[in-house]
Amino acid sequence: MPPEGVPLTMQIAGVGVRLGAQITDIVITTIALVAIMILLSALNITGPQTIVAIGALLFFLIRVPYYILAELVWNGQTLGKRILKIKVVSHDGGPLTTHALVLRNMMKEAEVFLPGTLVLMLDASSPFASLAAFAWILVCLLVPIFDRYRRRLGDMMAGTHVIHMPVPVLLKDLASEPRTISQDKKGFVFLSHQLDHYGAFELQTLEGLLRAQSTRPTGSDAERNKTIEAIVEKIRKKIGYANPVPQADRLRFLQAFYKAQREHLEQRQLFGDRRANKHYAQNEEDA
Repeated sequence: MPPEGVPLTMQIAGVGVRLGAQITDIVITTIALVAIMILLSALNITGPQTIVAIGALLFFLIRVPYYILAELVWNGQTLGKRILKIKVVSHDGGPLTTHALVLRNMMKEAEVFLPGTLVLMLDASSPFASLAAFAWILVCLLVPIFDRYRRRLGDMMAGTHVIHMPVPVLLKDLASEPRTISQDKKGFVFLSHQLDHYGAFELQTLEGLLRAQSTRPTGSDAERNKTIEAIVEKIRKKIGYANPVPQADRLRFLQAFYKAQREHLEQRQLFGDRRANKHYAQNEEDA
């Protein structure tokens, strides 16, 4: 629920896609680590005795700023999240704060990376510490599976969610639909003075009606036919269209009028004549 009070429905990112994004980010930061380690080795700054410790420290210094800065710059996305089309959003619908992003990413260190480093670095002489670290990692990985929003501990503390990026869906342009043979035979023609009666508001209303009839018609056929008949007759009377429209051609009449009216309004707008609704002429006279 954003501050505007309009509920937004978003698809929660699953564990699999989040794991894929995490692996991608680990590969990216590992490549940076390897490049730095090769540079240090070439400069004789590190040796075989210290390479593991220096590598672990450098990996920490690379990944922490990477996650935080990437999500700050790209509004909740790292490179891995951008590739897999997911992002971090705030639970309350507001903007992401620096505090929330720092908290969720620092908790990632406590949840996975630091225990994972202990598991890799501790030897057989300390099995209890290794088992404890492994158990902690396992618990942290199970938390998103059992949480209804697939949140890990860092998301719960920071008040964030990871969602799939919304895919914009553009409705089909009614004016771009090809004419059928039956439409061409009817030859509905509207003169310029007949198209001067309505504005953009009425055009949008007609567009909504046509979309509803083509996608999800409601009510019985008799009710729809009665509604379409009333609209057709009202338009005919308003614009002075003398020819009667048979019942079978009423919907095609509305489609033809929509295309002609839209083209007319777009042409008028090119000359600075914006017609908001059917009262534009009266408003001009009052001015």
